[in-house]
Amino acid sequence: MRSLAQRCAAAAKEIKALIEASNGEVDAGSRLVSEAGTTMQEVLASVQRVTDIMADISAASQEQTQGIEEVNRAVVEMDTTTQQNAALVEEASAAAQAMHEQADSLARSVRQFRIADHGEGAPAALEAKRRPALTQG
Repeated sequence: MRSLAQRCAAAAKEIKALIEASNGEVDAGSRLVSEAGTTMQEVLASVQRVTDIMADISAASQEQTQGIEEVNRAVVEMDTTTQQNAALVEEASAAAQAMHEQADSLARSVRQFRIADHGEGAPAALEAKRRPALTQG
């Protein structure tokens, strides 16, 4: 009986050691699970930061696209205005050319008229005749 009791005592010690080892491993596993949970929370927080950054980039890209569209519209307006100005310059140039031709024609017409020379007093007399007409009107 003694040997049976000794074997039971040894088996109990062995079971106790196994339970203690198992508890140690369970504690280590619990710590690992806790660390894994903390790591997962950090990963989730990092994913959220990346999501926020991506949203910011998307908003900035959209604003940039709108800015580029506004610049494009402004360039189109400037091009239209430039074309209109070019047309006005052509019209002004044509009008200036026509006026130049009319001035040349008028100068040629005026050259055909000659005032007869009636001595020195004649131009003064003509000038005196013109003045009343200019002041009356």
